[in-house]
Parts: sequence; structure tokens; C-alpha cells
Amino acid sequence: MGTLEFRLTPIRAAVAVALCALPQISSAAGFSLTEQNASGLGNSYAGAAAVAEDASTIFFNPAGMTRLSGRQVVGALSLVNLGAKFSDSGASTVPSFQTPGGGNGGDAGSLNAVPAAYLSWELSPGKWWLGIGVNAPFGLSTKWDSGWVGRFHAVESSVQAIAISPSIAWKVNDQFSVGAGVSAVHMSATFTNSTPYSLVAYKYGALSSVGMYKEGEAKIEGDSWAWGWNAGATWQVAPATRLGITYRSHVSQDLGGNVTFSDRPAALGGALPDGPVSTKVKLPDSASLAIAHDVDARWQLLADYTWTGWSSIQQLVIARDTGQTVSSVELGFKDTWRLGLGANYRMNEAWTLRLGVAYESTPAKDDKRTPRLPDSSRVWTSIGAQWRASPQTAVDFGFAYEWIDKGSSDLHSASAGNLVGEYKLNVWILGAQVRYSF
Repeated sequence: MGTLEFRLTPIRAAVAVALCALPQISSAAGFSLTEQNASGLGNSYAGAAAVAEDASTIFFNPAGMTRLSGRQVVGALSLVNLGAKFSDSGASTVPSFQTPGGGNGGDAGSLNAVPAAYLSWELSPGKWWLGIGVNAPFGLSTKWDSGWVGRFHAVESSVQAIAISPSIAWKVNDQFSVGAGVSAVHMSATFTNSTPYSLVAYKYGALSSVGMYKEGEAKIEGDSWAWGWNAGATWQVAPATRLGITYRSHVSQDLGGNVTFSDRPAALGGALPDGPVSTKVKLPDSASLAIAHDVDARWQLLADYTWTGWSSIQQLVIARDTGQTVSSVELGFKDTWRLGLGANYRMNEAWTLRLGVAYESTPAKDDKRTPRLPDSSRVWTSIGAQWRASPQTAVDFGFAYEWIDKGSSDLHSASAGNLVGEYKLNVWILGAQVRYSF
């Protein structure tokens, strides 16, 4: 297909990268989703690998299950709202032979729901625990106006990732616990962008048959199952201080799907046929070190440092079954880090107040930032509360706002046009959770 690019750029490395985790929106660095419970939202998820307050520790550190007695079930739902706007600097252009101009694309963000559920079970009293979690570790949802200036780079990007994670934990002694789990991860994605039919026709000597300013839509859909694993440990350093360490593996996805073209001129049926496509992507691994310290009977302080290996994603190549390259995009992701600080204040037997802040760096580089994932570094601020309705039941609420750096766009492409300007993003998150012990 010559130099035609569909600009299927990355999106918190799930299926996003896969073809270009329920629809979700990226609310952390890259296109990962941190919102795996609501009890940690009020702390900006600071110290998540050490807190082990409820069964959602199955995701953050399976070793934490050894702090839970009997059986416990947790259900959580987070509403994640993204605002995403682009400002053209005046240097943006569309490909040759296409209608010039176009607007800034409106607000590409949306409101999305991120569900999660967990069950932990003390199998052997004081010794062995089993657990299972179902959650959405990656996701993205953006949609620009169909006629905007960057439509040949991206219009709609929707990524879904669902993980089913059985886990086991062993309490070695009163100080040390270890845990591990595996994850079956299903990823699917839909990506669309405008296709410059007139430019393709010119390259194939068919412009007279197609005419000027002719364009349509390219749509790629695909999915995949893959396996990953995670492991962690906790160390009760002192009666009031606990450390947690956890590692989550790479997940190598081999996605398959189809590309289709709408309103394609008959003269381009051979140059742009519908058909199967596939791609491979190595989703990033991550590691976290966390601490939880009880200052006294009322105050608890939390902190964590998390590293994510986004540099495993450098290029996205999508090819047909014949081996012909449909798209090859340089992504150039870099590793990221996150630092979180939080505090819990136990007001009385029924209520606990939560506070938190965090900083996350972005894997995106300024010269490769894409409208599919206009990601930038961010600062979290959050507040939350827990209501212990009974000895068996607790309800958590949390709210977070993310202050996101403006991100520059400096994409240059003969086939997709130049997109030069600036992105302005904001995210707020509202979460609720119920846990029941029995």
C-alpha cells in the first residue's frame, strides 16, 4: 500500500497498541487503568501494595490476602471522565488532494465506567488463602469530530481489556507473607481514521477515476487472549509498619482482526482491499515498592514508588496475512515512574477519612504524541471516606482530579498530513465500593 499510514498509535499498551481493556478511558500514564478499587482512590492509590485492607489486594499485591480473615467479596465501580481538546497552531495540514482545513476536533473525551470484583478465601486458617479478581487493567476511549484537521491520524479509538486473575497467598510467619497469581487477559479494540482516497489514487495512477477531495473511513477491529502473572510479598517490619513489594509481568499479545474501508472507490478495490490483519505487542511489566505506617490509633501514612516498563513498546506494525505492511508507526515509548503519598484518619468506629496525592510521568514523547493517546504527565489529588456499616460490611467513596500537563503535537506525514499544535486534558474520577466479609 505504498506509504499509506493509518496512524494507529499507542494507547494506559493494551489492545490499543495491539491493533493500531468494556470501553474505558485512559486515566493513568499511558493507557493503563489504576482504578481497580474505590478504597484506594481517596489515597490516590498511595501504598496500594502494602495496605491490603480488602480483597482488592488481589490486584495490587496478592500476598496481602493473608491479612483478611475468612471470606470477603468486594465490588467496585469507578466513573472516569476525560476532557481532551486540541488547539491547532496554524501549521496543521491535510494530505494532498484532500479538502484543506478542518476544525480542532471538539472534545474527544467521554465518561466511562470501570468495574472490578474480587473474592478472597482463607482456605487454611492462618496459613493459605485463595482469591480471584475480575477487572479492567487497560483501556482507552477517545472520539474526535469526523471532519477535524487530524482525521487522517485518528477519529475514534476504543480499547477494552478484561483480566481474570486467580491468586494464592501463603503466610510464612507473623512477619512475612508471599503471594502470586496468573491472569487471562482478553483485549479488543476498534480504531477509525479518514483515508485519503484521492492521494492513494494519485499514487496508483487512478486519480482521474477517483477525482479530487475523495475520502472515506478506515476501520480496524481485533482481539486476543494472552497470559500474564504477578507476584508479591509483605513484610511486617514492626507492629506499626508494613512494607509491600510486587511485580507484574509483561503480557505478549498476538492480535488478529480485520480492516475495512467505507465509501471506497471501485478503482481502489485492489489497492485497499478489506481483509484480515494482525500485530504483536509486548505490554509493559511493572514493579512497586510501598509502605503503610500507623502513626497512632487514628493516623495511617502511606507511600509508594511504581516503575512501568513502557519502553517495551517502540513500534507498532500492522500487517495483512500475506505479510504486506498496512501500517508501521514509530511509538518510541519510554519507561515511567509514579510516586504516591497518602493518609487515612480514623474519625471514629464508623468513619475513616482518606487523602492522597501522586505524580505520574508519561511514556509519550513530544515528537510522537498521537491524537489516539494525547497523554502527558500528571498530578493526582484525591479525597475519600469509608463507612463501616457493620462488622461485616464497609462502603468506600472516593474522588480524584488529575492535573495534566499540556502536551505538544508535532506529527508530520505525507499520507496523513501534519498535525502541529497542543493538547489540553483533564480527568476526574468518582468511585464507590462495597465489601462484605463472611
